[in-house]
Amino acid sequence: MKIPESLGKRAAELEEYYQTHCGALAPLVSRCFLNTMETTVKQLEDGSYFVITGDIPAMWLRDSAAQVRPYVQFAGEDAKLQAILEGIIAKQAELVCIDPYANAFNESANGAGHKDITVQNDHVWERKYEVDSLCAPLYLGYHYWKTTGIDRIFTESYYEMIAAIVKTFQTEQDHGKSEYYFRRHDCEKTDTLPNEGRGTAVKVTGMTWSGFRPSDDCCEFGYLIPSNMMAVKAMEFAEEICREYYGESELAGKCRTLSGEIRRGIEKYGVVEHPKYGRIYAYETDGLGGWNLMDDANSPSLLSMPYLGYCDREDPVYQNTRRFILSADNPYYFQGSIARGVGSPHTPEGYVWHIGIIMQALTSVNRREIEECLDMLAGTHAGTNYMHESFDPSAPEVYSRPWFAWANTLFAELLNKLMEEGFWQ
Repeated sequence: MKIPESLGKRAAELEEYYQTHCGALAPLVSRCFLNTMETTVKQLEDGSYFVITGDIPAMWLRDSAAQVRPYVQFAGEDAKLQAILEGIIAKQAELVCIDPYANAFNESANGAGHKDITVQNDHVWERKYEVDSLCAPLYLGYHYWKTTGIDRIFTESYYEMIAAIVKTFQTEQDHGKSEYYFRRHDCEKTDTLPNEGRGTAVKVTGMTWSGFRPSDDCCEFGYLIPSNMMAVKAMEFAEEICREYYGESELAGKCRTLSGEIRRGIEKYGVVEHPKYGRIYAYETDGLGGWNLMDDANSPSLLSMPYLGYCDREDPVYQNTRRFILSADNPYYFQGSIARGVGSPHTPEGYVWHIGIIMQALTSVNRREIEECLDMLAGTHAGTNYMHESFDPSAPEVYSRPWFAWANTLFAELLNKLMEEGFWQ
């Protein structure tokens, strides 16, 4: 993909800035900033745009939105970049309308991907239902609209996408009435749902059920709190789009109702009184008294709540939750001799995720903490000048997924943010 002029210009500015202010990060910043555009964005024969997540030839709704999000702020005066981003937004709307329960899609109806026990569609690479997969296109479209002022993205297909998302979220508020099921044979137990593909039992709480986490691992308890937090904001965005652009009050009202019901469910069923940290958010719950106290580096995560707009960085319950997440009490917080941070059950035990360290910096209010995160990022790329999925915090040369565009772009978003804020001035 030819690099749009505005992105090439910003890449040069970032490199120059970090050569002056933080030489250890200078070799990474331009490469990581452009990685998504250079290696994962493809224009298809019909003129539409498709975004792979890196080393897998499929388009994840969540990953594709996160990968291009940092480019939105540069699109205002760049027609080429506008065409690319608007093409991606249109493709996401098209894909959601094909199957709102799918998390990843093929370039065409070529039948590639997993063959699971669920409703099959040749467009679908994988049909793991994840709430955040439906939130991500709304986040991207809303952010593009508010940043550029361009509303031509709000097509009939985009409206149909909003309606499909609302219907799906409403259905999954009472999962017992849902027709969704998913099973996979001969796999890790995290790649399939128990109870004949229906998942574990849940109580109706106002929240919306999710089969799988952003890691694509199955939920232990059906109400995934970070994804429901993302859904609260996504429905707020959708309500505004429906009212301001489509002039449609009925669907807007459904969005508003959903947002309120999900938020109330989170605050009633998703908060735990921890003996050490006080009131904190659980990662998952079933509404029946079951809790999962942890966090996973994949976003949406509990750590990412301010980044996703659910709360302020100074929010007391968030700060309590953050102290828990960044401690040994979180079963997926790992420390080695070189780095420490949030990992995931999706990768080898003890491995730290670059996305986790980056998100820690993006949500921090402490300069020293941000500096420590930057030092760890500069010292753990194993000489590749790219971020990875996860790595051994005592031996960073041992890592998973050498090509993980989401981590690269999120890292560049952090460095761009710090430059704009004058972090070293």
